[in-house]
Amino acid sequence: MTVMHRNLRLLATSALLSLAVLSAPQAFAATPADTLVEGFAIDDIITLDPGEAFELSAAEVTANTYSKLVMLDPKDTSKVIGELADSWTISDDGLTYTFKMKPGLKFASGNPITAADVAYSFERAVKLDKSPAFLLTQFGLTGDNITDKAKAVDDLTFAFTVDKPYAPSFVLNVLTATVASVVDKQFVVSKAKPVTPTAEYKYDNDFGNEFLKTGYAGSGAYKIVTWRANEAVVLEANPNFFGEKAKIKRVIYRHMKESSGQRLALENGDIDIARNLEPNDLAAISAKKDLATISAPKGTLYYFSLNQKNANLAKPEVREAFKYLVDYDAIGETLIKGIGKIHQSFLPEGQLGASSENPYKLDVAKAKELLAKAGLKDGFTVTMDVRNTQPVTGIAEAVQQTLGQAGIKLEIIPGDGKQTLTKYRARTHDIYIGQWGSDYFDPNSNAETFTSNYDNSDQGKTKTLAWRNAWDVPELTKKSQSALLEKDSAKRAAIYQDLQKEVLETSPFVVIFQQVEVAGYSAKLKDFKLGPSFDTNFVYTISK
Repeated sequence: MTVMHRNLRLLATSALLSLAVLSAPQAFAATPADTLVEGFAIDDIITLDPGEAFELSAAEVTANTYSKLVMLDPKDTSKVIGELADSWTISDDGLTYTFKMKPGLKFASGNPITAADVAYSFERAVKLDKSPAFLLTQFGLTGDNITDKAKAVDDLTFAFTVDKPYAPSFVLNVLTATVASVVDKQFVVSKAKPVTPTAEYKYDNDFGNEFLKTGYAGSGAYKIVTWRANEAVVLEANPNFFGEKAKIKRVIYRHMKESSGQRLALENGDIDIARNLEPNDLAAISAKKDLATISAPKGTLYYFSLNQKNANLAKPEVREAFKYLVDYDAIGETLIKGIGKIHQSFLPEGQLGASSENPYKLDVAKAKELLAKAGLKDGFTVTMDVRNTQPVTGIAEAVQQTLGQAGIKLEIIPGDGKQTLTKYRARTHDIYIGQWGSDYFDPNSNAETFTSNYDNSDQGKTKTLAWRNAWDVPELTKKSQSALLEKDSAKRAAIYQDLQKEVLETSPFVVIFQQVEVAGYSAKLKDFKLGPSFDTNFVYTISK
């Protein structure tokens, strides 16, 4: 017990020192040699429980702190490689995936990693039924059957049974998503809190959900020490990590909203990496000899969407009119120059079947014609929820101006990432503008969320983007599902091409651009890279 108390004191002291680094005034001095500080807008984080987390920043943190059975190969996004799994086989009927796990692995706690931990991680994600649960329940998993469908055969063998013979690449890619992260069963069970079962939640405990919102029970290269909302996330190297050991002892994600503030902090040596740079600040950093920049294409899309609960926005002509009221060229030449490229389809370039066609241009006359056909020739007033970071705010303001040219008065409602996302997920917005990053590197990740709505009631359990915007499309949902059973890649790609065309023409989604992620960083850093997805920005390789 004495040792445990001592360790807790050391951990607390370490966290306090880390936070002191954050709150210190502009020091005009280098960050500590054993600490990496990233300036990053992390106000979208709502929880760090991998069974619940469904935000871009949270996914980056969990990717650096939790392990999964399999992971996307950062060097070749067409491949899935083992992480905790050493190998796997698929039954002849295509329904059961059996994973053999690497022996001798440990969690940060020191507990051994076994197949029982994997089974429990799947069970808790499905039974908690939080936002990302649909990634697993789409395989026919329910709270009632999960212990039979995802189970430990022995200490190092995990069997996962799906309901249909899906394309294996699809199943394996899903298992690279955050929700498939493996938690320390023994530790999490000890932290679980009793709850009173209800009609909506029939289990008698919270599966450690309250604890894991800010706590940690993983096995990644780093462990989570502290998260303070809209302030910082502090990570420390995990000595029990089974892979390549972290080069730097401590990593701090320091919440910094403004690009100019990040640039100044980087120039002053107060941070090592600036993650949310606008074009002008990126150019300024490029000109500094002691600083460097890096970029990587990302499967992240920026879009805005129209809630179909709003009677005006639900009119097909209005949905189409909005697509003609965005000045894509101007946005491309200014707000996203160097950090994105115009892209109007729901599949990002680089994924199977992605379309590169961008048929819409700013055409106010065409938009007015469509509004008149909808009986709204004098326009109307509508609101847009906007996260107060760039380039989202700038794009919203640009759209506000072009909408005004057609008589549509747009009221911008600013908020932080948590506020705007919470409202969006509750379907209480008019228009939402933000980002969508693929949960896994398979076209179904985006196809399902943009085209599928299984239950359009407010009680619907599968909360895709189509559901969030009350877009009820049963036929499109069926078409999207059919692509999952097509094992021929060319035929599968053709289905996604057709889906993209239909969504472009009829949906309430206005996709604007695909992100090119950029960062400015101190030239003293070695081996800093940006990955192909939002959850492959690994920090364990970085050294000073």
